[in-house]
Amino acid sequence: MTETSATRGQTTAPLRLFNSLTRSIETFEPITPGIARVYSCGPTVYNYAHLGNLRAYVFTDTLRRALLWKGMQVRHVINITDVGHLTSDADAGDDKMEAAARSQAKSIWDIAAHYTQAFKDNIAVLNILPPSQWTVATDYVPQMIAFAEKIADKHCYELPTGLYFDSASVPDYGALAGGRDDAANARIDPVEGKRHPSDFAIWRRSPPGEQRQMEWDSPWGKGAPGWHLECSVMSHDTLGHPFDIHTGGIDHREIHHPNEIAQNQAFHACCGGDGGVDAATAGFTGARWWMHNNFLVDRAGKMSKSKGGFTTLFSLIDRGVHPLAYRLLCLSAHYRSELEFSGETLGAALTRLKRLVMAVEKIVPDVAAHNSPVSDPANSLIARFDAAISDDLNTPLALTVLEEALAQKGLGPDLKRNLIGDMDQVLGLNLLTLTRTDLRIRPKDATIAEAEIEAQLGARKAARAVKDFVTSDTIRDALAARGVEVMDGDPLGWEWKIDLG
Repeated sequence: MTETSATRGQTTAPLRLFNSLTRSIETFEPITPGIARVYSCGPTVYNYAHLGNLRAYVFTDTLRRALLWKGMQVRHVINITDVGHLTSDADAGDDKMEAAARSQAKSIWDIAAHYTQAFKDNIAVLNILPPSQWTVATDYVPQMIAFAEKIADKHCYELPTGLYFDSASVPDYGALAGGRDDAANARIDPVEGKRHPSDFAIWRRSPPGEQRQMEWDSPWGKGAPGWHLECSVMSHDTLGHPFDIHTGGIDHREIHHPNEIAQNQAFHACCGGDGGVDAATAGFTGARWWMHNNFLVDRAGKMSKSKGGFTTLFSLIDRGVHPLAYRLLCLSAHYRSELEFSGETLGAALTRLKRLVMAVEKIVPDVAAHNSPVSDPANSLIARFDAAISDDLNTPLALTVLEEALAQKGLGPDLKRNLIGDMDQVLGLNLLTLTRTDLRIRPKDATIAEAEIEAQLGARKAARAVKDFVTSDTIRDALAARGVEVMDGDPLGWEWKIDLG
């Protein structure tokens, strides 16, 4: 992705982003001028990512592209959690990786490798830029033990089940979540001996007589690190503390990220200052900005693998839906708003993507013009697009501006293509290369070949041309019985689609 363009010129609107720490939109300036350091909570690789999980990475990718659009370099880290994440996000139950390995009768390392690659395949087909660095939790266990040793004396205590962080040992614990109530605390597994309901495991000791596939020796016994410890250590090691932006889903805002912040405060107090917990330490969270995307919801509630059934990107592709239709669906709502997922909303996004692709395909390059001068309408459009992106990543408005640019008749074709290409640097829809053929994906379970569909449609057109509507309807009904919907009068030019069900 380039950081300058012929049509864009200088973007002057300040980038304003919502900070979950302050619950307000603030002007973003990186700690190191010109360089933004971003850490994103990555997947726990025990299963395929569902579409709700993937919304977080479309959001983070949009943020990264916006930072690049503003001319910054971006150092972006995504972690892979292959140990330590329990079956409840609230620090309860069995390790998700161990449970998956048992249920699938496979090595935990094989489980991790398979689902890590599946996740990387997902982000590739969603046109999400790969991070500057992947980090893997099991590669950082020695650093996690060293981190825990630094804070253990002042901020932790031991129980038979492991080492626990005393949440009362740092100021303003849970401030990111807006404080804790009884309902939030009730989500956390009660452990005999815990001082406070919100205390959490730094190190989980392996139960007596049980050998885990992943366990390490530590000062607190053989076991494995807690999930929250991983991100504090990996972000510190790769980006330093403080860094600029930490991203994740809104569910992380309630428990996981407050626990990260508590660990960061403790480490800063023990290693970054005089060892005390003072006002400066209270304001130290590890990142200056904490940003969270909202849930993707279906009619039954937010998407969750724990429900037993969930929709993956692979399942959409198997049904004949191009993955960039899902990206466009995410961009059509503000990242901080809930986004409803249904066959109707996905179908509308696919139709909108088809319209965009057709509009771009109609832009015929002007072979006689080598350079198109930047016009006032182009300057106005790019300024409005920049203003939308600068306003806390207002992608719904940015998409509207892009559609206006495509409809603008006063722009030369070369300038229009440059303008769309520049806007698409942020939106990531591949509009200059995506074709109608690309968007027609054959469903995995389709029983009819495309050539047969086209032949039947040709016969139907011939019948309609001579007003033989009985034959025309018979062909239509026969195609419908095989899952092919004939779309008479389709303004997009797609004459058929295979029914999504």
